[in-house]
Amino acid sequence: MLISPLGDSALLIEIEAESAEAAATTAQRLARRLANTLLPGVHDVVPAFGTVSVHYAPGAVQGDGPAGTVEAWVREQASRPLPKAGAGTREVTIPVCYGGNAGPDLAEVAAHAGLSTEEAIALHSEARYVVRAVGFTPGFPYLAGLPAKLHTPRRATPRTRVPAGSVGIGGAQTGIYPLATPGGWHLIGRTPLALFDPASTPPSRLQVGDVVRFRSVPEDAWAASPVESRPPSANKSSEPLLPRRAGALGPTGDDKLAWMEVVKPGIWTTVQDVGRRGWQAQGVPVAGAMDCWALRVGNLLVGNAPEAAAVECTLRGPEVRFSRDAVVAVTGAAVEGIPVWQPFLVRAGETLSLAKFAAGCRAYLAVAGGVAVPSVLGSRSTYVPAGLGGLEGGALRAGDRLPLGQPRVQAVAGGWRLSPAIVPAWSAEPVVRVVRGAQADWFKAGAWAALLGSRYRVASQSDRMGLRLRGHALDRSEPREMVSEGVGAGAIQVPPDGQPIVLMADCQTLGGYPKIAHAISVDLPVLAQARPGDSVRFAETTLEEAQRMLRERERDLGILRVGLYQRYGVG
Repeated sequence: MLISPLGDSALLIEIEAESAEAAATTAQRLARRLANTLLPGVHDVVPAFGTVSVHYAPGAVQGDGPAGTVEAWVREQASRPLPKAGAGTREVTIPVCYGGNAGPDLAEVAAHAGLSTEEAIALHSEARYVVRAVGFTPGFPYLAGLPAKLHTPRRATPRTRVPAGSVGIGGAQTGIYPLATPGGWHLIGRTPLALFDPASTPPSRLQVGDVVRFRSVPEDAWAASPVESRPPSANKSSEPLLPRRAGALGPTGDDKLAWMEVVKPGIWTTVQDVGRRGWQAQGVPVAGAMDCWALRVGNLLVGNAPEAAAVECTLRGPEVRFSRDAVVAVTGAAVEGIPVWQPFLVRAGETLSLAKFAAGCRAYLAVAGGVAVPSVLGSRSTYVPAGLGGLEGGALRAGDRLPLGQPRVQAVAGGWRLSPAIVPAWSAEPVVRVVRGAQADWFKAGAWAALLGSRYRVASQSDRMGLRLRGHALDRSEPREMVSEGVGAGAIQVPPDGQPIVLMADCQTLGGYPKIAHAISVDLPVLAQARPGDSVRFAETTLEEAQRMLRERERDLGILRVGLYQRYGVG
């Protein structure tokens, strides 16, 4: 096997075998072994075809260099006999209504194969498939085993919305869309089964290694299954939640409840924490704050644990009111009229406005006690594409009420502020440090120098999934297609047009574009503050230097916690 860095917080393991099937089987077995014997500090093990990605927190890994320690653990586990390939294999039957409204592209796929629609259905439903990866969206299974006659190129123009449950064909693969998302595969049918439910264990119906068979059912049978054909409730929880809407602040009948009301929502305002780790093998992104440093520091300033949930505001923040006196801190982007990077008191009934940013792209509003929305898959962070976490899985709207937790301490507001030395330096033209990516050698001579020597502009299409950059095109040395493999925040992917995309907090767990570089973790907050129209430059560094800077950043946070412990009496 070949082990290479996947940025400064992950490794990519590529299995070398006599066939793609043998490589995928070995990857599945190795991933199972690693997941069952996790090294402290490793939080995700993601198999995908013939690769395994191992994601870790460098500061939590003990030993002589985090990357070396994790690699040594991987090699030690791989040297022992792996679980048998068939151990734990399940066979799952998926009912599918083929054609009609459920499968609008069936006739096109059949014509491409030179078959009638009936013959195409029979060929697709009689085959035996194996789940080789789960990703793209939560619960999406990549299935190997599609008969060669049904191989169909992806659609020239992807659909902006594919209904949940749709069964599609893309190239040599078939798969099932668990959620309503954009997609470029040809749709041949639809299943009433829910493929992803965060209230289930595991949340994805299909797992890597499962054997899948499709069973054709008539359309009326599909329509008669209304329960599972509905999107699952992403925020099932036994935790109490205030009604989302409130006409005005006032008594609730329960003096223990406190909340923050959204008067005006801003452009894109969500609840975020440090993200949900441990679920990438189920296709669930980490998500969490784009500028995790600003969120963690803001929480410490008001006496919260650094991982508590806060409010992330983008470009123009909300106006909010509180049902009780609240100590708050605003970090990240500079907001006009607001003292940033220091705690201050907001009285009950007062309106706090974060509407006008003086600089930066994202600000964080931390409140003593934290935002107490329900935890979903171990996190309160909002992942809008799947409707996970936050307040009903979406961006905040006017009239929403966010429940607040009980403060751990009596936070001290006013009279002091954070030293500027601990705040990451950012500007309208930041320099972001990078390490080489797994496919850096796929590009033409001079592409690496062009990446480092060019100025790239942040495009308006950028979002929480990734920053789309415009500038010098990075051309591949030859046309090559790659099988999807693990990715993470900071990966710089290059699609066929040559314009790089820096993956960010909401990025998918698997990616099929070559990675020329990775932005290092300590510079992700700088990228999170880049506005559309800002410029970005890149500078090369080493993996060792990137991890050293990350450890120093965590040390700075530890020093801050000690200082605040002395002030608040809680760490």
